[in-house]
Amino acid sequence: MLLAASGNAQQAQHATKHVATPAAKSAVPSFQPGLEQRAIDILKAASARLAAAKTMSFTAIVSYESPSRLGPPLVYSTRSEVIVQRPDKLRVITTADGPRSEFYYDGKTMTAFSPAENLVAVADAPPTIDAALQVAFDTGAIYFPFTDVIVADPYQDIADRLKVAFYIGQSNVVGDTTTDMVAYVTGDVFVQAWIGAEDKLPRRIYAIYLNDPARLRHVLTLSDWKLDSAIPVDAFVPANVAGAARIAFARPDATDAPGMMPPPKKANSTKSQ
Repeated sequence: MLLAASGNAQQAQHATKHVATPAAKSAVPSFQPGLEQRAIDILKAASARLAAAKTMSFTAIVSYESPSRLGPPLVYSTRSEVIVQRPDKLRVITTADGPRSEFYYDGKTMTAFSPAENLVAVADAPPTIDAALQVAFDTGAIYFPFTDVIVADPYQDIADRLKVAFYIGQSNVVGDTTTDMVAYVTGDVFVQAWIGAEDKLPRRIYAIYLNDPARLRHVLTLSDWKLDSAIPVDAFVPANVAGAARIAFARPDATDAPGMMPPPKKANSTKSQ
């Protein structure tokens, strides 16, 4: 029976070499990646809406995967309350699956504050949000997943490395509104974005780093948008940091940086004696 089946299979394969089937002629052409104009127009419209806002506030919830010891990834989340005043003010209050953190930028200095540890780091800062974000990353390893939303020109921030962009369709699920779904590749990151069809505001951004062998996923959800609303004058001034221990504004891995270690607590010193 096995020999017969094998013989029949060989005959079938031989027959197909000489017979052109209609299905082969009508096959769907393979997808050719490129920059689809409709997707580009949606991204540019969202960028223009964000760039035109003098002030903005929103809530950003980030869920990101991290490898576990068992193999399947674990999911961690952060929630950030963000206030922006262009061109030189930013506040980010973040709660997470871990300690709370606060970041303030007032056009002259930037402050990172950890309330749980009562530690504060202050550094001089350049006069624009874009430049301050770059310095915060370079010197303190501080990065916000929603950076592309708050820079001066969000589209230009991705355009230089934009390789692929295409329109997917509409969704009525995300953000309690109708959104246009687009996908694009910028640099080594594959992104799918849900952007409000009417208000042009991003509601969800899904990202995968293509050079990551595990292809771990990062999902950013944006809500509670308020554009061009009045912002309190003291919104960008950190509170309750007067008694905090000062540490260097430096990367966490810079263990030899001066001032990285906080001073010992008096209570602990008393107990040790």
